[in-house]
Amino acid sequence: MELSQARKYWKVGASIGCEGCEPFSSLFFKAFEPDETLLQRIDGKSWKRGQSIPAEDLRYLTLPHFPGINGDIVLGEMLCHKDIAPDLLDIFQSLFNHHYPIERLRLIDDYEADDNASMAANNSSCFCDRSVAWSSEKKSRHALGMAVDINPLYNPMVRVRDGVLKVYPPQSLPYADRTRNFDYKIERSDLCYKLFIARGFRWGGAWASGPDFQHFEK
Repeated sequence: MELSQARKYWKVGASIGCEGCEPFSSLFFKAFEPDETLLQRIDGKSWKRGQSIPAEDLRYLTLPHFPGINGDIVLGEMLCHKDIAPDLLDIFQSLFNHHYPIERLRLIDDYEADDNASMAANNSSCFCDRSVAWSSEKKSRHALGMAVDINPLYNPMVRVRDGVLKVYPPQSLPYADRTRNFDYKIERSDLCYKLFIARGFRWGGAWASGPDFQHFEK
């Protein structure tokens, strides 16, 4: 089924039931090649026509998820590089099967490709043609669709610059203290960590230069 056909049956962000959900079930945890409607949605935001990686290298994923510990199933979406699409489909299906909470799964374009706005909304995302947070020149692995941020509000990027603690997004300051217990926290004992590591991803939370607890990349 093509992406244009799939749109007839679902709406991203809508709650969906787990019983009697055909034809939804045929769309769960699927990867689609981008169509022109999708490209128009992201062009000039996360993706720049003729400047970013080719559209044919991207895959659009439909990912049901649980926004919280309890509650309805919500249909999410993610744009990634085709090389990691099979990994992500398996990882997110395993997370779903264990009712692992992921609050939001929307394209970063819904936040005008503003990484801070997306993180502050606790939106999990992948592809965005941008530089790394502390440099205007070095491209992020997100620009290749090879990095994923999970529940970023509660798993911030932490840096010390000139003796000053910097937390991204700034709203995540309370969650920079990893000795605390709170929902959506990613650590080495966490299922999300284990699934990504088992698939060969590197965890930003282990970086000596400054942890990025939300970040997994290949």
